[in-house]
Amino acid sequence: MDMLFSLAVALWLGILTSISPCPLATNIAAITFVSYRVARKGMIFLSGISYALGRSIVYILLGYLIARALVSLPVLSFFLQKYINSILGIFLIIVGMILLDMIKIGVPTLSFLDRAHEKLKGIGGAFMLGMLFALAFCPVSAALFFGSLIPMTIKANAAIGLPLLYGIGTGAPVLVVAALMSAGLKSMDSVFQKLAKVEFYAKKLTGIIFILIGIYYVLMYVFGIF
Repeated sequence: MDMLFSLAVALWLGILTSISPCPLATNIAAITFVSYRVARKGMIFLSGISYALGRSIVYILLGYLIARALVSLPVLSFFLQKYINSILGIFLIIVGMILLDMIKIGVPTLSFLDRAHEKLKGIGGAFMLGMLFALAFCPVSAALFFGSLIPMTIKANAAIGLPLLYGIGTGAPVLVVAALMSAGLKSMDSVFQKLAKVEFYAKKLTGIIFILIGIYYVLMYVFGIF
């Protein structure tokens, strides 16, 4: 049950990342790429899948390398085994505060990646675009990935499964729009407007839930209450 919950949370974190302003902008660029650079309509959805897989590969590599590096050092591994729940609780509170805009952070972004789609073509290009855009971390995506997903990955010992689902979640808008376009839908304006509305409420709700869960973890594992 705990693993299923962790997998569901990882997918939700990816979806929440995907509809945040900065990642949504790169996903819109990816949708533009998919809709105009793919010769046949039937290949649009496959290109969307390829894009999502490209993002997933990067997150799997980052998650695996960071998690394994942290647990491979004996002293650090012992520390994490003993205090991971306390650390996770503190991180959840911090990430929740970031989602609620109570904490403002600035994270350098690789803005030049936004123009990379001009030199890529086809399904293979969509895959490479997914990998490139996955590296363009913004404050929210960095907080969700490094502050929530990585601690969860270490706690659950799932260095592949959780980053994979997170990556699929980050490519969800492109997959959905690619499916709609394959079915013949041309105008995406209403879709983007709805995503923007969903992002506002989803971000706030997730922030509140993270803070509540974080407080519970801190009270239980730091102060020994409950």
